[in-house]
Amino acid sequence: MRLRDKVVVITGAGSGLGRESALLFAAEGARVVVTDLIEARAEKVAAEVGAAGGQAVPLRADVRIETDMVAAVALATGTWGRLDVLFANAGIGEVGFGTVAFEDLTLENWNAVQATNLTGVFLAAKAAVPVFKAQGGGNVVVTSSASSFAAYPHFISYTASKHGVNGLVKVLSLELGRFGIRVNALCPTHGMSANLALAPDAEVLGRSYEELRAWDKDAAAMPLRLDRPPVLRDNANLALFLASDESQYMSGVCVPATDGGTLARVAIVFPEDVGGEGLGVTV
Repeated sequence: MRLRDKVVVITGAGSGLGRESALLFAAEGARVVVTDLIEARAEKVAAEVGAAGGQAVPLRADVRIETDMVAAVALATGTWGRLDVLFANAGIGEVGFGTVAFEDLTLENWNAVQATNLTGVFLAAKAAVPVFKAQGGGNVVVTSSASSFAAYPHFISYTASKHGVNGLVKVLSLELGRFGIRVNALCPTHGMSANLALAPDAEVLGRSYEELRAWDKDAAAMPLRLDRPPVLRDNANLALFLASDESQYMSGVCVPATDGGTLARVAIVFPEDVGGEGLGVTV
């Protein structure tokens, strides 16, 4: 088991990647504090973990509230005596999900996205670090986004927040490395939950955007062509690697996940993109 007896706090674990990771981490031997803004979701996921033979406790927690993050860490240490991994996963999408023009974006909406996506990571890490220092080490894993490398059109607040997350990951790795604390991020492109675009209390779908559509690999928005769509587990597998000792000497790294080669090319239309034979250059 890759996380045998490790104690993990996961934020935003009531749906999407957080839920998938809670189930996967527990199956790999972790003891999990399942936190979510919606209490019923946290309780349901903890029950799912238990039904599968794992160990988990639920907690209603808001990453925007410092005392809630302190409470999540305290629940881990109070229940199992330690904390090994913080998975700061909670995040929200752009208000209007890409339909609001920049000049129509309100300060309230901007602040709401930053509060969850960026400040939420800061507060979660701030709560965990004193425990990690006292233990002689620890591990922070963060969910960032491909939009931390290149912008999503019209996702103004979201893109800015994820660029900020990557900066925070890098500076924390420098600040905390001497204490045996490592900090890394996974940056998903595809295979994420459609719940990101829905209200917090919406039904948990448990499937990726791509799974909810008819999958046509030849029409996929990525260079890689596989016979199945990208799924939540693809991203959870990377989170598992970063949470495990297999990545023990990685820190300050923001790893693209499930991009299928998307980030490998520039946005120029080549003949092959419109049915041509290529550039026709002989070398």
